[in-house]
Amino acid sequence: MPLDAAQVISDKLSIPRKQISAVLRLFEDGATIPFIARYRKEATGSLDEVTLNTIRSQAAALDELEKRKEFIADALSKQGVLTDELALRLASSLDPSEVEDIYLPYKPRRRSRATAARENGLEPLAKILMAQKTADPLKAAAHYTGGEVATARDALDGASDIIAEWVSESEKARNLVRSRFSRSAVLTSKVVKGKEAEGDNYRNYFDFSKPLRIASSHNYLAVRRGEEEGILKVSIGIDDEEMTERLCRMFVRPGAAEKCAEIVRGAVRDGYKRLLRPSIETEVAQAAKEKSDTAAISIFADNVEQLLMAAPLGRKRVLAIDPGFKNGCKVACIDEQGALMATEVVYPCAPVNDMYGAADILCTLVGRLGIDVIAVGDGTASRETMSFLRDVTFPRNVSVVLVSESGASIYSASETARREFPDLDITLRGAVSIGRRLLDPLAELVKIDPKSIGVGQYQHDVNQNSLKEALDFTVEHCVNAVGVDVNTASVELLSRVSGIGPSLAGNIVETRAEKGRFDNRNELLDVPRMGKKTFEQCAPFLRINGGSNPLDGTGVHPERYQLVERMAGDCGVEPGELIRNKPKLDTLVLERYIDRYTGMPTLTDIVAELQRPARDPRIKEEQPRIFDPDVAAIADLHIGLEMVGKVNNITAFGAFVDIGLKINGLVHISQMADGFVSNPASFVKVGQNVRVKVIDVDAQRGRVALTMKGVSQNDL
Repeated sequence: MPLDAAQVISDKLSIPRKQISAVLRLFEDGATIPFIARYRKEATGSLDEVTLNTIRSQAAALDELEKRKEFIADALSKQGVLTDELALRLASSLDPSEVEDIYLPYKPRRRSRATAARENGLEPLAKILMAQKTADPLKAAAHYTGGEVATARDALDGASDIIAEWVSESEKARNLVRSRFSRSAVLTSKVVKGKEAEGDNYRNYFDFSKPLRIASSHNYLAVRRGEEEGILKVSIGIDDEEMTERLCRMFVRPGAAEKCAEIVRGAVRDGYKRLLRPSIETEVAQAAKEKSDTAAISIFADNVEQLLMAAPLGRKRVLAIDPGFKNGCKVACIDEQGALMATEVVYPCAPVNDMYGAADILCTLVGRLGIDVIAVGDGTASRETMSFLRDVTFPRNVSVVLVSESGASIYSASETARREFPDLDITLRGAVSIGRRLLDPLAELVKIDPKSIGVGQYQHDVNQNSLKEALDFTVEHCVNAVGVDVNTASVELLSRVSGIGPSLAGNIVETRAEKGRFDNRNELLDVPRMGKKTFEQCAPFLRINGGSNPLDGTGVHPERYQLVERMAGDCGVEPGELIRNKPKLDTLVLERYIDRYTGMPTLTDIVAELQRPARDPRIKEEQPRIFDPDVAAIADLHIGLEMVGKVNNITAFGAFVDIGLKINGLVHISQMADGFVSNPASFVKVGQNVRVKVIDVDAQRGRVALTMKGVSQNDL
């Protein structure tokens, strides 16, 4: 019975089967999520990218399950045990745990005590005991002695091992224990004796206990990390006595011969403790890990999206500084397009303290190169550098902005940086990255592994494949939402465009270098390995400004150009004259253009795109970071002190706020507002300025607790 994947997903997501089927067909045809979400709305019912990604994940999981079921069915068939009933149960199951439970009694086993007992011919005795009718088990066991089985007691022990294995493989028993773990399991952690000092960071988990079903993602990942580091002992448990009693009632028959019943009870207890409980605990722990991973990855992806979608600076020239003490501050000046104009190294900070020489060099660069903004990395010596810059009188009106430098060192040593600046010192490449990420955060941050950007929660503890998939989806969503200028974009940026990978992105850049800028989208078809299908997927996300066709600078798909020409003709203008021409666009009666291929969602999108071509969805208000000049170290903090900081990371339990120190302060979720806050990400955003108050300082552990309760945010 073939699985109807569309119906299964439809039932699970409560989305009409017709829409799910259309999405699955588009995926099979090689369509990408950004393309489907934006240009196939009629087929999908305007499903968004998140829903499309969920459908893709569900379809992949179902495909894996089907492959597993086929493998199991084949294995059971070869063993000659695949009955019609078993085949039907296997084919109809949608639960991976149920599928594995069906297979478990027939699964090839490692050698065990039960295996040895079977080899000694004790399985018939185990069946006699399970029947619980014989009044004298020892007498029955005497018939099975000999060889490796010296006595009747040895025979009973071996038969008990077989019964214990039957108990552990019983679907009914496994479901009973699984259900109890699901409802009542408790997550517990204890510090390993003698590890108290070494594991000080895990102090909150030295004697920790919480019902597993309400344990948060960060709780679970924290205790598991502590366990891996040898600091904590972690367990997931239920009431074992109550569970064994229930299992005994399941396997011991009413009115059974007492001596047989007692042997079965012992085997049940042994099977539960030695085999069944560890198996279900491992299964439950894995499920808890997957749930925690999903929550942590979701938070990480949201934070990355907020960083990538930060507003670009615009067409301004930037002097970027990567601060330092003994080795000096690395300076890189870039133009409006991000091209490097000049580099320097200055030493305004200790131990050199050449403030006059540094000021002279910086003022010369600002005046000669027409610098508009100075970007300062927020790492080591950033506070001292900012303090120095405040006292410098520049020949031009320049603003000074503190920029996150997380990941800049990763970029500096990367193949991308070596390709872009083969002759530039690695430390100066970091300054270039700082300047460029202020100029256009998206274009620069795509060059860095998202895991290195500096946001997230336990990103090294979660499933790395799942994390990569989620972050790749996030980056591609951001890049395609903004669009890419094909004549200026880097290989890294182009490779994230719908349908384009690293190889084709490299071909585009090489073609651009050999033949000059692209004049229209059709010229992209001349790029090696750019087929018609790929062109269909990527063309509307690649912008050509100032080319021969004005529509190439918009998000209108080339497949709709004839439709736009028809609209323009009806308005008595050329297609290019329809762009930003709201009076003409308002006269269009969109219903006239509906046909079997084009519906109102597409028509509405086309008009919106023509009204605001290539509109940038990124937030336009960039908030400079402001620090209290009187707070230079943790010792300067005191309870009750109010200050302004900038949110630089959001987790499930709160937000970390940069207050100008090497450590960040934590606003716990319970301290964000007077009312209940269920999700920190719904209350604050990465990069947001917030006014906070200090409520606790632990200088020894380097921890600062902050609150936003009762602190006015109106003047920010």
